Amino acid sequence: MTRKSAQFLIPVLSILSALAVSSLIILIAGRDPIMIFQKMLYATLGSGYGIGQVLFRMSSLIFVGLAVALPFQVKLFNIGAEGQLQMGSFAAAMTGAMLPATLSSFAAIPICILAAMAAGACWALVAGVLKVRFGVNEVIATIMLNFIAQGITGYMLTYHFAMPSTVHTAPVIDSATIPAWSTITGIFAKSPVNLSTLLAPCIALLFWVILFRSRFGYEMRATGLQPDAARYGGIHAGMHMLAAMGIGGAAAGLGAANIVLGHKHFYEAGMTGGMGFTGIAVALLAGAHPLWILLSAFFFGILEYGGLTVNAYIPKDIFMMIEAITILLVITFSALGKRIQH
Repeated sequence: MTRKSAQFLIPVLSILSALAVSSLIILIAGRDPIMIFQKMLYATLGSGYGIGQVLFRMSSLIFVGLAVALPFQVKLFNIGAEGQLQMGSFAAAMTGAMLPATLSSFAAIPICILAAMAAGACWALVAGVLKVRFGVNEVIATIMLNFIAQGITGYMLTYHFAMPSTVHTAPVIDSATIPAWSTITGIFAKSPVNLSTLLAPCIALLFWVILFRSRFGYEMRATGLQPDAARYGGIHAGMHMLAAMGIGGAAAGLGAANIVLGHKHFYEAGMTGGMGFTGIAVALLAGAHPLWILLSAFFFGILEYGGLTVNAYIPKDIFMMIEAITILLVITFSALGKRIQH
């Protein structure tokens, strides 16, 4: 099995196997899996509103998947995308709420997006510095930073910035909101999908160009494959590790901007809904390849919204199990593929 064929077959086999196992679980729960999947597909892809919901989730998952994928190229496992999302969301919401109401959209939207990217990047760089400077395991560091981010944003919201009698911040100014497709074209029937759907694939393509068509990307991948050899060849491995974490955190900030500026228009506790952890699954299913992340995010977008649409028939937890089973199978098939190659 060649490497290219393995990159294609492993995700396909993982998804098919996960659907088969999930069908068995649905049967055990006393439901017809064919009926469940039919209803889910119709709800997600059978209407403009459903497609809009999937595309909205897909856009956020592309950004978060990239936040995990880029550090993975230098063999850093960024488990902290959830915390980076929270910090980016809070930064975007507070920036958008404090801007002058007379500011134009051409200034307000970029300022809020940059604030979200900066917050996500800075939070990711904390783990990067701990790794490069002190040798702290990035998995432990990013997990702990998730809890710290939750604590900081929760404290700031509860005791300082929540609107009276609410659990959310003041809304961003009107000019800081990213226009929804439904308000511009009338399609996607009032779903939250917005112009970020144009930005997400462009960022994925940019990441691909950086990784596979630039010297910087070559040095980054060389650092991941063999850090000692990279250092011997004059590559500053530590700098590339920091860059990967920082750029990854900025990508998570873009996902936060999509949620805050394109949908909620304020910050509230729990608004990320664990999307940062789903982004890990997106990146793993795609083999940390920026372009494959587009398809992986679409698949998980269907699962995320589809699970809600059939919640009256089966618990949404079953679709969370599909996500988990898919990733377990990706890891299993990847290990088997390497053994076959050797």
